[in-house]
Amino acid sequence: MIRKQNKKDSMQDFIDLTSALIRFPSTADRPEALAECAAYVTDFLDDRGVAFQLRHYQGVPSIWVLPAADYAPVLLMSHMDVVDGPEELFHPRVEDGRLWGRGSIDDKYAVALSLLLVAEFMERMGGDQSRLPFGILITGDEERGGKDGVQPALEEIRADFVIALDGGSLAKIVVKEKGIIQLKLVARGVAAHGARPWLGENAIEKLMADYQKIKSLFKVEAPGHWHRTLNWGMVRGGEVVNQVPDYAEAVFDIRYTEAEDPRQLVADIRSAVKGEISEVSVDPVFLGGTSPYLDRLQEFVPGIELGFEHGASDARFLSKHGIPGIVWGADGDMSQHSAREHINLSSVARLREIFTRYFEALA
Repeated sequence: MIRKQNKKDSMQDFIDLTSALIRFPSTADRPEALAECAAYVTDFLDDRGVAFQLRHYQGVPSIWVLPAADYAPVLLMSHMDVVDGPEELFHPRVEDGRLWGRGSIDDKYAVALSLLLVAEFMERMGGDQSRLPFGILITGDEERGGKDGVQPALEEIRADFVIALDGGSLAKIVVKEKGIIQLKLVARGVAAHGARPWLGENAIEKLMADYQKIKSLFKVEAPGHWHRTLNWGMVRGGEVVNQVPDYAEAVFDIRYTEAEDPRQLVADIRSAVKGEISEVSVDPVFLGGTSPYLDRLQEFVPGIELGFEHGASDARFLSKHGIPGIVWGADGDMSQHSAREHINLSSVARLREIFTRYFEALA
């Protein structure tokens, strides 16, 4: 006979597991902590008789739990890597109905929830993993682009529908996210003594002039700011204060919508500046598409909004593979990457209830 946990037991299981994951400082510059976090996840699965695959791409761990060797009808995606932060953020605490700590909302709550759902449904299916109505994919490099996590995994895993548990809110399912272009601009000048600037050409001034030309291409407006945007995120130039600099560089973060052709946008920027433009990365817009799995999910959350987000997630790789999907999750009051990062526990309880009913229906 299967013992059904009450809500209090279920929430404590979630708090305990998420807290344990938060204690691993699994940042990009601490691969040993990321490996330890992955080992904790695989131990959890081992202890519950769940078969998994632990893969490594360029040293980055990914964990797959699937009902078939390379297939899941629905795939839950989450990530165990986090952005850096002060040491105290890796000591979780529960206060005011929230779980606080680095990764609480981005994205270790989702890892914990995925694991608990798998364990619950394995029990419901009598330990027969082939009967699971969903699978999970947990990766280790979302915060630095997903190139060695979701991207290679989706080369091998087949899925009919994917839910990226990494954004949105209980009130909104995200079906569209902006694409990303990162460009480096280099300006070159002629060095001279700072006391005789007329003998040189100031590379920083050239860089600034080019920036103004680029900025003029982004004077667009649309409802909800669903338009291309430009952020000057990094700049470097000059060696000493009393020298005319002969080199300066900047890196720009551009977000674009499905209305733009990214290649044409880069070409327009190149033609507008005098400096050298090089591509750091170009990632596509995420367009979730339509799916009967989404239609069925909406039956359990009637009236929920289908909307867009300006940020990007690993869901963008779904577009590359033609897999329909969404970005959805619990509520953290937009606290990700901040010193006040937290997850609202009531929203986790509600999300878990919805998924339980959804997967029961699919099963």
